[in-house]
Amino acid sequence: MPRQRQVPSSNWRPPPKPPAGPPGRVPTVPLAEPGSEVVAPRLCVVIPVLDEAATIVTCLERLSEWRQQGVEVIVVDGGSKDDTRALARPLADQVIDGPRGRARQMNRGAAAASAQALLFLHADTHLPPAAMPAILKALEKRHWGRFDVCIQGRSRWLYLIAASMNLRSRLTGIATGDQAMFMRRSAFEAVTGFPDQPLMEDIEVSKRLKRLSPPACLGVKVLTDGRRWEQGGVLTTILLMWRLRFRYWRGADPVRLAEEYRHVR
Repeated sequence: MPRQRQVPSSNWRPPPKPPAGPPGRVPTVPLAEPGSEVVAPRLCVVIPVLDEAATIVTCLERLSEWRQQGVEVIVVDGGSKDDTRALARPLADQVIDGPRGRARQMNRGAAAASAQALLFLHADTHLPPAAMPAILKALEKRHWGRFDVCIQGRSRWLYLIAASMNLRSRLTGIATGDQAMFMRRSAFEAVTGFPDQPLMEDIEVSKRLKRLSPPACLGVKVLTDGRRWEQGGVLTTILLMWRLRFRYWRGADPVRLAEEYRHVR
């Protein structure tokens, strides 16, 4: 989905590395509300949005059954000019305003959540039917995880792109936002949330989380919209992504990379 503009910050420095987690088996975290008559697990879905009137209703309607089972759904708006907030209010537990920028919005949503497990979902990404039990089972053994992704669109290249994303993520332990990242609240707090940067926040938080445990790489697939790829041309977008990732790996300022990304798109 389209990136969200964020007020650039100056004098960027690479974020500090969090302390490594303790060795050995990851202890189980209770994901049910103690003493509650509701058996449903305590999970919160955080959805950062900006001008998502075209997608937010479908996204939230797919989560309605989860809400009936006690799952929180929080929508964090970064200053939409359309009807996103009005459309979301009847279908979410909270619709709150946050500072523009996906990382900042996700941090704002996590701060408002009361759950012990967090799922960060893009408005144009659809979860598989068995997503909730898969998340909870994964978090019994790992601090965090992500899904495989399937990119929906007309281009035949999108299948190969998704397959390469899934393979790369398994090999490197790095996840992207399109893969619906989930984590324990304790892990989110241990890495101080998403870094305050306008681009590559998913890659950076993955690096931090890897110090706590390897990710749970779920083979079930989320379905995400391929509009970002098709609008700019699939091959052109692939080359752009590779260039941005390489420069970020070399230490480039994510603020400058975000400006280049917006100008190209």
